[in-house]
Amino acid sequence: MVTNKYSILKKGLLFDAIGMLSMAIPVIGPFLDILWAPYAAKKMRDMYDGEAGKIASIVVFVEEILPITDFIPTFTLMWIYTFAWKREKVKIPQTVEVEIN
Repeated sequence: MVTNKYSILKKGLLFDAIGMLSMAIPVIGPFLDILWAPYAAKKMRDMYDGEAGKIASIVVFVEEILPITDFIPTFTLMWIYTFAWKREKVKIPQTVEVEIN
């Protein structure tokens, strides 16, 4: 999982934009969704840990595979849910110095 919440937002916006591009390509676009849906689900699962990440990956897969739902910004909505609505804290590794005499 990426630790910086704004890096996650940037990635999410990029993935949402890529997912929406298929709507702009007539005839071929829906077939590209067949390739994009599993990749988007994997990326969602990589970006968000736990049960919420698993559920979000299923949701993004279904959203991308179904026709006419490409306009839904699933990655951005998950970011809002995680960092604005739920207010998940970003875990920052702490170091501890131990002096041995």
